[in-house]
Amino acid sequence: MIGDRIDVNIAGGLDVPLPRMVHVRQKFELSKISSVSETVAQEFKKPGIQSMVKPGMTIALGVGSRGVNNIAVCVKAVVDEIKLLGGKPFVFPAMGSHGGATAEGQKEVLDGYGVTEAFIGCPVKSSMEVVEIGKADDGMPIYMDKLASEADAVALVCRIKPHTNFRAPIESGIVKMLTIGMGKIIGASTLHTYGMDMFGVLLPKVAKIIMEKKNFLFGVAMVENAADDTALIEIVPSEEVIEREPLLLARAKELMPKLQFEDIDVLIVEKIGKNISGAGMDPNITGRNCRDVDWEMSPYVKKIAVLGLTPETHGNATGLGAADVITMDVYRELDIAKTYANVITSMYLDGAAIPIIMNNDQEAIQLVVKTVVRVKPADAKIVRISTTLEVMDLHVSETLLPYIQSNPDKFEIVGEPEAMKFDAKGKIYPMLAPRTHAHA
Repeated sequence: MIGDRIDVNIAGGLDVPLPRMVHVRQKFELSKISSVSETVAQEFKKPGIQSMVKPGMTIALGVGSRGVNNIAVCVKAVVDEIKLLGGKPFVFPAMGSHGGATAEGQKEVLDGYGVTEAFIGCPVKSSMEVVEIGKADDGMPIYMDKLASEADAVALVCRIKPHTNFRAPIESGIVKMLTIGMGKIIGASTLHTYGMDMFGVLLPKVAKIIMEKKNFLFGVAMVENAADDTALIEIVPSEEVIEREPLLLARAKELMPKLQFEDIDVLIVEKIGKNISGAGMDPNITGRNCRDVDWEMSPYVKKIAVLGLTPETHGNATGLGAADVITMDVYRELDIAKTYANVITSMYLDGAAIPIIMNNDQEAIQLVVKTVVRVKPADAKIVRISTTLEVMDLHVSETLLPYIQSNPDKFEIVGEPEAMKFDAKGKIYPMLAPRTHAHA
């Protein structure tokens, strides 16, 4: 039983010297579009796209569970364009088992991103009911959201990005949302029984069957840059999805952020959540993945401390098992039912494993620093980030300054060395003011 406080007998205690930290900015390519709405409108001017939407046609528009920048603005723009062409759109959650695998929970996720009926101008219909629309070669049933299956046509709005658990020409994007997202918990669970290492082959096959069985119009593909801004938006017609998505993924990989260090003793992650990554904190950033996943450990991180959950994740702490230490705040905010529903669907059960719990931020940081072997606490190479979506601005320990100074093409030193600051309750002072995005 865990009470209000955990008292642990730690040899020598936790009063260890921590290195001073410096505000550093990483340098990346930051191309972005000037207006989401205008870009969507231009994409709809393509003759092939316009001709897909017929007057009076009901169109189910699937939206996922990720915290994609400008997602509500993009969905609204797509809804507006469909309506201009005479279509009758409605939005449905295409997010597999997320949102606690309930209709209310999935709608709540969309609400949290601003994808509401009042803003986007069309109904939002959420249900966990599915229909079987076909079978794969081996007899595996293929499922689809029942409400979407009853519409005249289906389209999706999604982000193209590297997946957190497998490598293939097609990873996270249109194909994954068609198969995993639109299949709800039963469809997602069925596909996950094959193992994510099979997804590179399996998901495109299933997507092709879905597109043959149902009138899938197009996917609205969004790609983000390293600053989490919208770099491009492209409407990909159904007949081009399998060929075009790998090219968009390659561009996403070129633009994506990373921690440009070879090895890190301690990584401090202020918040994790499903709006940040399917894995809570993106293994593409941390270098650390679930057990049994073939993954290049880059950068090599020895210890990870997670200090909190995002409000938008609604207690879903999927991925906390990749941390070494969490805080009591994370433990208290953890929604076991939502986390387990998501992790059990994925088949990677260690994603929900609860790490060592410390009472506050200060204790969590001191513990991970103290337990790095063959490194004195004052000499530890520490990197602190807000989330794995926001790694342009970070705080690093003075011990990393020689490496940073020798790589001026990758880093810019912004601040002066300062001691880590904690309040009377052991809460660390904010690293940076929250970054704001210009929505268009």
